[in-house]
Amino acid sequence: MSEPTVQEPPVDGARVDAPAAGETSATRNDLLRRARALLAEYPVVDGHNDLPWALRQQVGYDLDRRDIGTDQRDHLHTDLARLRAGGVGGQFWSVYVRTDYAGDQAVSATLEQIDCVRALVDRYPDQLRLALSADDMEAARSRGRIASLMGAEGGHSINNSLATLRALHALGVRYMTLTHNDNLAWADSATDKPVANGLTCFGEEVVREMNRIGMLVDLSHVSADTMRDALRVTCAPVLFSHSSARAVCDHPRNIPDDVLAKLPDNGGVAMATFVPKFILPEAIAWTLRADANMEANGLHALDTTPQGMAVQRAFEAANPRPAATVATVADHLDHMREVAGIDHIGIGGDFDGTAFTPDGLEDVAGYPNLIAELLGRGWSEADLSKLTWSNAVRVLRDAESVSRDMRDKPPSIATLPQLDA
Repeated sequence: MSEPTVQEPPVDGARVDAPAAGETSATRNDLLRRARALLAEYPVVDGHNDLPWALRQQVGYDLDRRDIGTDQRDHLHTDLARLRAGGVGGQFWSVYVRTDYAGDQAVSATLEQIDCVRALVDRYPDQLRLALSADDMEAARSRGRIASLMGAEGGHSINNSLATLRALHALGVRYMTLTHNDNLAWADSATDKPVANGLTCFGEEVVREMNRIGMLVDLSHVSADTMRDALRVTCAPVLFSHSSARAVCDHPRNIPDDVLAKLPDNGGVAMATFVPKFILPEAIAWTLRADANMEANGLHALDTTPQGMAVQRAFEAANPRPAATVATVADHLDHMREVAGIDHIGIGGDFDGTAFTPDGLEDVAGYPNLIAELLGRGWSEADLSKLTWSNAVRVLRDAESVSRDMRDKPPSIATLPQLDA
């Protein structure tokens, strides 16, 4: 991870970013003071952190070897001290597995990821609290714990089984991203060639069953047509756990304006991500070359093991990387607020799921820098409290309300062959 770029020491372990052009150190320090005070009352609920996958890849879930109760900055974006320094009060831990894990292997690996999150909560009960509902999130905050929720990243984790979907929910998973980077038989991904042109009939049934059980439909990673189909079918608010604005950076992983504009009627929340290749246009072509270099070295493009990161750092040294900054992320949030409205945006950093991060947002301690940037742009503290905490709690509460209204509807036993013959 990068070292701080200014001379003044970090406060409570958080990086202090350099003053922007025309901004004095005193002004910057005042904005950071206000940001930290706001986060003490309305902490960040981050929509996506891949710590469980990093622990799987790096140490096979040996939590003694990667004890997040100690400083892990040489290995991870995340540890407990930096979560506290960043003002994080709620975290959706991704129980992601790669799409080359197929069928029952994907299901088993997802269960292992869930087991990891539960092991973390059990290991650090004075810091983390498992949250299965919006009320649990509020209770965790009132007790000074970080509310720990889970999100499954990719419908391949249910192996085309609605019963498996229900089982994941019973184990505590509160959102499922419909796809990851590759298409499913029932839904198109943003980064694959269109086949279904959105959702198939079975895909629509997946959305309806998620509504029934109270699991948020996460539309990060899906194609724009899948987004539109899901918004047409759902009767509950949707989530974008880690996606930014396509109008600001034209990457297929981002959200088109016509979809952002639908969120007020749906009630959903779009959580801006920090991944440079999704937020900085100049980083897109660079990342494609970096991915090709990883594959040429026999590694998966998303490999963040020490071996993978060594290859990435060597490529970066020979090919200087276009640098995203806190201001880059703020530009996306400005646009998302303008199009979707303040009640429909949030933050989903994707820490420990990306090799590179923006300057000033190197790890989970960096959120005060982003809040300070937005304060400097004139965002009110009332608006920022929605961005950091209230919107995320509300969207889960609304999904729970829809589920209660559907409690008399029996579980779906539909199958992929039945609906998509």
